[in-house]
Amino acid sequence: MNKPDFPFDDFKLKKPIIQMKNIRKSYYIGKPNQLEILHGIDLTVYEGEFVAIVGESGSGKSTLMNIIGALDRPTEGSYILDGVDIQRADDKSLSEIRNRKVGFVFQTFNLIGRQSALKNVELPMLYAKVPQKERNARAKQLLEMVNMSERMNHQPNELSGGQKQRVAIARAMANNPAIILADEPTGALDSATSRTVMDIFHTLNKEHGKTIVLITHSPALAAECDRIITLVDGEITDDRKGGGKYA
Repeated sequence: MNKPDFPFDDFKLKKPIIQMKNIRKSYYIGKPNQLEILHGIDLTVYEGEFVAIVGESGSGKSTLMNIIGALDRPTEGSYILDGVDIQRADDKSLSEIRNRKVGFVFQTFNLIGRQSALKNVELPMLYAKVPQKERNARAKQLLEMVNMSERMNHQPNELSGGQKQRVAIARAMANNPAIILADEPTGALDSATSRTVMDIFHTLNKEHGKTIVLITHSPALAAECDRIITLVDGEITDDRKGGGKYA
């Protein structure tokens, strides 16, 4: 693996949010057709980083994303997420970790139909048992932040793709998570709308200090990030500095 071409000293002064050591993921364990997808991943992401994880189809990006987001467990290895040992957490604890520590943004938006944009943004706070008045006020604030205040009472089928994604980003921020995990967030959008969505991520990172992990196959989007991690056949083959937004 190529070492980063700068030491990330500015981030290393901050606390690590993601600490992975020798992460392996296998399926059909103990069977003749046992298949190992991730082959000993070592990865540390620090508070405030904007990191892109890139790779071709079949590289292991989705598997790694699921483990980062506590949607799945590694077969072997150690994973500490914002100070919590994921391997030691039971299923109930993992659900709480996903709700409070990870904000998810998916290519397909994953909004709840027949619920307004406002109610969609409130939902993670409802699961976190935030009082109704508080979650309603925060949801409105977050929708304003992504320029969706005027559409807060519209349902997903009344919104464009870009508007849906902005609602999804607001929802991801609902519980002030340790990281935002964005899986191909512009994959279903046109170029102009993609630009708007990426600008929001940059604002969250630079102005609000959010740690963002972007899963993408797009070299152009990856180049905007502070750091680019390349996966090939379940291994990190490159970890280097990105160019930033205006490279």
